[in-house]
Amino acid sequence: MTNSSKPRRPDVTTVEIIGGPEVLKVGLGSYDPRWPEIYLQHRRRILDALAGVDVDVEHIGSTSVPGLAAKPIVDIVVAVTDITAEEDYLDGLLAAGYELRVREPGHRLVRTPARDVHVHVYERGDAAVHEYLLFRDHLRTDADDRALYESAKRALLDQRWNDMNDYADAKTDVILAIKNRARESGHSSEGARRSL
Repeated sequence: MTNSSKPRRPDVTTVEIIGGPEVLKVGLGSYDPRWPEIYLQHRRRILDALAGVDVDVEHIGSTSVPGLAAKPIVDIVVAVTDITAEEDYLDGLLAAGYELRVREPGHRLVRTPARDVHVHVYERGDAAVHEYLLFRDHLRTDADDRALYESAKRALLDQRWNDMNDYADAKTDVILAIKNRARESGHSSEGARRSL
C-alpha cells in the first residue's frame, strides 16, 4: 500500500514525449482473440511489478472490444493513488521491462520495447479513466457504433500520419459522438461506474 500521508507534489506542467514523434507504421487488423490473453499476461506482470501498491488495472482501447478491428497494440489503464508519486509505480514498471514514452500532466505512458502494449497510468478518479471505460463498454454492446468507429479508423488510416498522436487526435470527433450516445442511452456499465 502506498503511504497516503505523503505530501502531494505538483504534477508536471509540460508534455514530454521520450523519443520524439513517431510515424504510424501499423494498420488495422481483424480482431484477434489472443488480445484478452495478452492483456491478462500484462495485468499479472503489472500487478507483480507493483506488489504492495494500491492500483486498479483494466483493458481498454479497441483490442478490448470483441469483434472490433484494431491496431495490434493492447492498451491498458492503471489507476494509482497519486500520479505525482512516480517512485511508487514508475520504477516498478520500468524494472518490469516497460519503457517510458510520455510524461504529461495527469498521465504517464509506458510501453513494451516492441511497442505492442501501451500502459496508461492515471490517478484514481481521473475522468479519463471513466471515459475509457464508458467508451469500451458501449462499443462492446452497440454493434452500430462499433461498426461506425471501425469505419472511421479505416478511413483515417488511409491517410499518412507524421505522428501516432496526430492519428489519435483525428479520431476525437467520432469518439465524442459515440460517448455522447452512450451517455444519452443511459449506458453505465459496471466498468464505467467504478471510480478507478
